[in-house]
Amino acid sequence: MTGVRVTHIGGPTALIEIGGLRLLTDPTFDPPGRRYAFGWGTSSHKTAGPALPAADLPPIDAVLLTHDHHGDNLDDAGRALLPGARTVLTTPSGARRLGGNARGLAPWDTWRLSAPDGTTVEVTATPARHGPPLSRPIVGEVTGFALGWPGQRHGTLWISGDTVLFDGVREVGRRMAVGTALLHLGGVGFPVTGPLRYTMTAAEAVEVCRRLRPRTVVPVHYEGWGHFREGRAAAERTLAGAPDQVRDAFRWLPPGTAAELTV
Repeated sequence: MTGVRVTHIGGPTALIEIGGLRLLTDPTFDPPGRRYAFGWGTSSHKTAGPALPAADLPPIDAVLLTHDHHGDNLDDAGRALLPGARTVLTTPSGARRLGGNARGLAPWDTWRLSAPDGTTVEVTATPARHGPPLSRPIVGEVTGFALGWPGQRHGTLWISGDTVLFDGVREVGRRMAVGTALLHLGGVGFPVTGPLRYTMTAAEAVEVCRRLRPRTVVPVHYEGWGHFREGRAAAERTLAGAPDQVRDAFRWLPPGTAAELTV
């Protein structure tokens, strides 16, 4: 099976449908207007709501939660959805905090999900670092996810999670062929930490694509919050100078509209 349907709902949130299996990434469904505290003197204001309300979601088989401790990746309305999913896959520390149906995956651990059409989807946790070196005690544990199933034409579907470019991301390219990448962009930053960034900038995304060579790149996590320092327009200016193969791989999905991708 090579087809997959992806709906970008907003921020890091996407609905991924594979052979009837419905996966939801980083559920964020609160309305805009609220300020969220992230700890250590950092906070952010939500400026845009979801393109698809939570009430309009189909039944969810699994939530792929890159981390549970920041409101721009799991807000109150998103947290309320978790018990309704069969499984929540997240970090080991996140699973301990959430309990219930949450299962923690360390980097390179794999969990198998069965789609209604009989396809087995393997979900492998991939390394992520949510900021500069030595920042993990402050920013917490984060993960990405690689989705593999029989019949993929171009390679794994990889969800980067909130990460900067570091050797763990490079290791993804050394271990697996990535055909489609959902990249968390935004170049997150805060006044208290100056020029430091906590998610990929477009320049880092270009370098990631040069190394991993995905056929399709779907940007997420780039607009809708005050701490996103690099929105779509700024990212596209950077991409204009990228090699053709990188620039042509990017697909900016209209929020709330399902897109069919060949994986």
